[in-house]
Order: sequence, then structure tokens, then C-alpha cells
Amino acid sequence: MEVLPVGPEALLVHLEDLEAVAAVGAALRDALDRGELPGVVDVVPAARTVLVTAPGAREALGAVRSLLAGVDTTAVPAREAAGAVELDVHYDGEDLELVARDAGCDVAEVIARHTGATLTVAFGGFAPGFAYLAGLPESLQQPRLDTPRPRVPAGSVGVAGEFGGVYPRTSPGGWRLLGRLTADAPTLFDPDRDPPALLQPGTTVRFRDAGSA
Repeated sequence: MEVLPVGPEALLVHLEDLEAVAAVGAALRDALDRGELPGVVDVVPAARTVLVTAPGAREALGAVRSLLAGVDTTAVPAREAAGAVELDVHYDGEDLELVARDAGCDVAEVIARHTGATLTVAFGGFAPGFAYLAGLPESLQQPRLDTPRPRVPAGSVGVAGEFGGVYPRTSPGGWRLLGRLTADAPTLFDPDRDPPALLQPGTTVRFRDAGSA
């Protein structure tokens, strides 16, 4: 674990893997809930880091450092119950055959492996409502495209590295695309909803094959 300052009122914790991120994030959130970190306002996990912010409370960072010194990064925390979501997908993505080739199987088996996995939201990022989904079968953990697309339609379902994800809005992107959500799929991000993001950390996600459009 490496702890670095990010300006005078934040810390960035560098960790080895997603499991360590989960352990550190859980320890920090538990301490916040117990009132042990006054001044800390946000704990933001990512793939290999956790950002801790304490605007206006620089002294709070000393308590954070002390807490981190006692965290067992190998202890897998119990996941909070954050609900379950099932999303219907038309598996007609531009990169489906590429994914199948690199997985060493046919397209039907890619779909079977993707729909057979129970994924979990590890953290959010990239765009409002975008969730990084952990738990992909190893064969589907494939690199991003060498050249990102300038426009990926909203609702596109893809894989990149160890994560799966769904684009909540049209944007550039380099994920390998497996398909797209059906027209009646729930909105991934609604600023008038509480919480605005459908896929919260800890939410389990299953994809279902909706056939052709």
C-alpha cells in the first residue's frame, strides 16, 4: 500500500488489486459510519486506488493514515446488499466475433459465458451512471481496442480488461462491444432519481440474451 497526498486535503491510496481496494474502501466507509473520521467527506474507489477527500479538514488525513496502517488488504469484506439488476441484451456488437476469436470459441459460447456470469459493480466512473463490473469469465477479459471509436451508442454492452460495462450515454470509447441493451431497458442514469445511478457499488448484474432486434 502506498499513500500519497493529492493537494493539502486529500490522499490517494495505491493498491495491488481490486480485492485490496475493496478491503480499504470498506474499512474507510466503516470508520466514517462510526464517526471516526470527522472531516472526511468522500471515499472514491477505482481499479487500483482509493481517493479520500477532506476539504477544509487537513488534520483528518492523519486519522486516515493511522487507520490505513492497520487495514488487512487481504481480508475480503462482506459486500453490502445493494440489490440485483437484470439487463436484456441484443448480442449483435461490432466486436463479438473478435471477442470470440480471442476467447478461442464461437459467438454462441461468448454469449453463453457472458449471460452465465454474475457480475458485481466494483465502482463507478468514466461517465455518470457508468459502472465497472467485476467477475467476467477469464476468457472474456480482453484488452481495449487499439483505436477507440469516436462514437459508441448509449446502451452498448462491452468488455475491457478485467471489467464489463454498459455505456449510459453516447460517447467515444475503446471497449470491445458485445451488443446493446433492449429499447425497454431501465435508464442507467437519471438525475431526478435517488440514487441517480441504477448500478451502485455492490449491485449484482446479470445479462440476458434478448435475441435479435
